[in-house]
Amino acid sequence: MGKLFEGIEGKLEEFIARQHMFFVATAPLAGDGLVNLSPKGLDTFRILDLRTVAYLDLTGSGIETLAHLKENRRIVIMFCAFEGPPKIVRLHGEGEAIEPGHAEFEELVARFPPHEGTRSVIRVHCRRISDSCGFGVPLLAFQGHRTLIPAWAERKGPEEIREYQEAENARSLDGLPGLDL
Repeated sequence: MGKLFEGIEGKLEEFIARQHMFFVATAPLAGDGLVNLSPKGLDTFRILDLRTVAYLDLTGSGIETLAHLKENRRIVIMFCAFEGPPKIVRLHGEGEAIEPGHAEFEELVARFPPHEGTRSVIRVHCRRISDSCGFGVPLLAFQGHRTLIPAWAERKGPEEIREYQEAENARSLDGLPGLDL
């Protein structure tokens, strides 16, 4: 049976720290808008306090999460145990994209290993923290993080990344505003 938590601490914090990946889901307000679900990894997740978390948003082909957060702030982050005892943890909350130039960007980005091509830090204020059984989640063996995104960003360099962001990250698939360029 699932459980609600007042904050992220103790065994829950330890569980989250052991996971190699997490999933982020958002949606636009429009009923016919596209729901977005993205897998994340590369040591990009941090617990800031009992009810606040953040993750590093790296440059990619879409900008859905950031655009949805700018429109309505709704977000859920999910962790699944692919190794060990079954468990799922969901963090429902209100998110915000802290982009370069924001007063808090440098302080937040310093909590993560440096990643060329960082677009923003997504900060989430959790209003519901829960777990569930995870009995249907398969057992999978972790082999390592893929190095494609860091290698791609390093090859491009800051100027080409900026050009890519201007071309690919200015608007979401539904036409919502993306990065402030």
